[in-house]
Amino acid sequence: MASDVFERRETTDAIIGDTLYNVAIGLTLCWGFVLNWYMVTDIDTQWIASINPWVFFIGYFASCFFGIYLFNSSNNPFVSFIGYNFVVVPFGLIINLVVSRYDTELVSEAIRITGLVTVCMMFLGAMFPAFFKKISGALTVALLLVIVVELVELFVFGIHHGIIDWIVVLIFCGYIGYDWGRANQIPKTLDNAIDSAAALYMDIINLFLRILRILGRK
Repeated sequence: MASDVFERRETTDAIIGDTLYNVAIGLTLCWGFVLNWYMVTDIDTQWIASINPWVFFIGYFASCFFGIYLFNSSNNPFVSFIGYNFVVVPFGLIINLVVSRYDTELVSEAIRITGLVTVCMMFLGAMFPAFFKKISGALTVALLLVIVVELVELFVFGIHHGIIDWIVVLIFCGYIGYDWGRANQIPKTLDNAIDSAAALYMDIINLFLRILRILGRK
């Protein structure tokens, strides 16, 4: 998603090599996914469901926005990593609630598909960064429209059209390519690697949740 991270063009921090930069992004992403896996397997879904909905969602958004603020505003890798975790933990609670509705094989299939799609979109993002930059505005508008339509369908009509999930999948595929392309155009520092991973993490998790929902309907 849009982030001040990707507007950085100059830095006084130490520049690291391309390989180390990509490894840092990969390890940061893996940390988030492993932490989410731990939360899914070790935190009781009933405990999460017992939390007052208003408290849960206010805490969820507060934690996410605070985490985004931290990794956007800081040039310190340690502070950015803390901000990343403030995003990963509330996402993990949502993932826990969602995957508890599906069997293990279906979840594994969704993880596999998400991984393959992510790798493909990263490759395309690296190959055609200009294309993804051109469609970034359309992606943002499309996402906002989908959110509005989905909320109206849910709270006004009490329905959900499956086509919306496919649209969201396409939108976040575009965001993965866009964010990966931008991640490789900013100064390659450890802090920027962590910040880029945080943006990609949110894209990938949203993609996974939609793919899981589509597979669940089948």
